[in-house]
Amino acid sequence: MSEGLPLGLDLLEERIGYKFRDISFLQTAVTHSSFTNEQKAHGIAAECNERMEFLGDSVLSITASEYLFRHYPSTAEGELSPIRASVVCEETLAKLASDIDLGSFLRMGHGEELTSGRTRPSILADAFESLLAAIYLDGGFGPVKEFLLPRLIPHIRAHAEKGRFRDYKTQLQQLIQQGGSGDILEYVTVGESGPMHMRVFDVEARLNSNVIGHGTARSKRAAEQLAAKEALELFGEN
Repeated sequence: MSEGLPLGLDLLEERIGYKFRDISFLQTAVTHSSFTNEQKAHGIAAECNERMEFLGDSVLSITASEYLFRHYPSTAEGELSPIRASVVCEETLAKLASDIDLGSFLRMGHGEELTSGRTRPSILADAFESLLAAIYLDGGFGPVKEFLLPRLIPHIRAHAEKGRFRDYKTQLQQLIQQGGSGDILEYVTVGESGPMHMRVFDVEARLNSNVIGHGTARSKRAAEQLAAKEALELFGEN
């Protein structure tokens, strides 16, 4: 059991159902930047999981995209993208991480530990993406799909098949067009933050230059959906 690692990696391997050939991938995936910075202050090198998170985000996206493409052949791209955005999000990833108690395996600095970092959704979501990258680097897409899809598919179906997902942009556009007055609806990106591999976008929905909704997400499309949702609520639409 490594210093700063409450539970052994062999137990995590058992939880995820995958045995690593190179355990260093998994070791890096569970190492938070706060732990790396703390060790660096003592002259000890320890790679954090931020680069793995960057790769894991793409691994997650292509896995979800391929599943949607193959299993929803009659669904247009304009509907597939927001479905993917709605399930490949911090809330879902944090839930999937909690399901395997991933927070218990994280190596993090003392300060982060004291502020409940092990249960913070953003940290859990990032660690889950890093875990996907570790599995991919060690075994390729096959093991990733075996681990991820059984966990992700119920969330996809909940949004795509049970009517819980709504294309808010389309609904808002249709609502505006009902007025028949030539109103102009547009989405304007008013801010970007975060490192390049995990940008956060702030978007405003504007009607005739007046702000009617605001959304913040890790993709412009998702942020636009949230802005449209807020605008619909402003107009009294559920």
